[in-house]
Amino acid sequence: MQRIGFDNDKYLTMQSEHIRERMAQFGGKLYMEFGGKLFDDYHASRVLPGFLPDSKLRMLLKLKDQAEIVIAVSASAIDQNKRRGDIGITYDQEVLRLIDNFRSVGLYVGSVVVTQYDGQASADAFINRLKNLGVTAYKHYIIPGYPANIPLIVSEEGYGKNDYIPTQRSLVIVTAPGPGSGKMATCLSQLYHEHKRGIKAGYAKFETFPIWNIPLKHPVNLAYEAATADLNDVNMIDPFHMEAYGKVAINYNRDVEIYPVLRAIFEKIYGSCPYASPTDMGVNMAGNCIVDDAVVCRASCEEIIRRYYSARCEETKGTEKASEIAKLENLMNQGGLTVRDYPVAVAATKTEAETGEPAAAIELPDGKLVIGKNKSLLGAASAVLLNALKVLADIPDEIDLLSSEVIRPVQDLKVQYLGSQNPRLHTDEVLVALSVSAASDENAKRAMDCLPLLGGCSAHCSVILSPVDEETFQKLNINITCEPRYQNNNLYHNA
Repeated sequence: MQRIGFDNDKYLTMQSEHIRERMAQFGGKLYMEFGGKLFDDYHASRVLPGFLPDSKLRMLLKLKDQAEIVIAVSASAIDQNKRRGDIGITYDQEVLRLIDNFRSVGLYVGSVVVTQYDGQASADAFINRLKNLGVTAYKHYIIPGYPANIPLIVSEEGYGKNDYIPTQRSLVIVTAPGPGSGKMATCLSQLYHEHKRGIKAGYAKFETFPIWNIPLKHPVNLAYEAATADLNDVNMIDPFHMEAYGKVAINYNRDVEIYPVLRAIFEKIYGSCPYASPTDMGVNMAGNCIVDDAVVCRASCEEIIRRYYSARCEETKGTEKASEIAKLENLMNQGGLTVRDYPVAVAATKTEAETGEPAAAIELPDGKLVIGKNKSLLGAASAVLLNALKVLADIPDEIDLLSSEVIRPVQDLKVQYLGSQNPRLHTDEVLVALSVSAASDENAKRAMDCLPLLGGCSAHCSVILSPVDEETFQKLNINITCEPRYQNNNLYHNA
């Protein structure tokens, strides 16, 4: 069984208590910035084994009668077709998915705000699409000199230029498809507009990472920098917290940079700021719920390596910036890490070196490594998936889960009728064939029943996977990485 490093029940209790305390601190309306992902925070579940991907949602449901959701999405992210790395969909698609998910559990979504708007045609198209779907959308504009030019920001030409977002409930949750979406700026703009209207409002921040009360270079905090390498976020000691309390607290550059703006807005509203530091704004209790530091450290180190592999593969595909790879390499150096510290990568590359064929490896929940190699009927990814299911189902290695009589007709269909150049079965085709076999074969049924056990496992392939194989691993919640090279020297790769 996978070792647990984080007490999720303790976290839910402590975190919900602190949010209620913060709500009570302000007599009127509270804008709560929710960092990370509410429904499926797989980064947190990877680096804090025991953290459930929907923990924040579970907590929020306790407050659903008081809460409404505002979703912020950056116009530049829409324009660049930015995607969520874990599930592969664009940020504008993720907004729609989030709305559906929030509504499905009874949470009220009030509106969407498109931030950093500068007349992008793609953003206008998305706003029109939302309107046609019955969702109200607002625009927040780029402010020159943000966040340094505080006199401009806190003025009618700064936040005053933004659309005011009417809200109906006392707790306004501002969330987003991913980092860099302008959640904090949305909250601060709303404080400015609420003050103009004579409405008392406060602000607080619910951000899981970086964790403020563990060391700056703790692997969990380094993993957060790795996850935001494209944003060039930098963890740092909060200088305002040190000045106010003489204590070390960890924050990151964007919060430290924006704190003077928040302080200036609060001084306009209350005459003084209730927070002496950016860290004071937060309610993060995650650091108090780590119960096995060694487990958390190992998980975080592996996450850094996974991020590095992902960036290198994107570089091979021609879509990654060299500066991001340089940052990830620096983070690996800070953590004393190399790719040799990732067991599945070592196993896959070693097997390829021995066989001369692409290979893949999966680490099962008990730590056992399972290998798969290219075969005439199956690719390495498909082979390792079947082998892992056989081990989990305690099926002897000599038994074939899929016979050649099952596989060959699928190959014929692919090559003769669907025009595929690759006769080997992809992972999705293998799973379909396995599910059909499960109707009459007890071993296949036992293997299918073990599929959920692969969730959270790490896997590595010695070559870049096809898009369909990568997507299948992601759907199974397997943490897949690849060596940054293709199996052949073709210029076009899709199958």
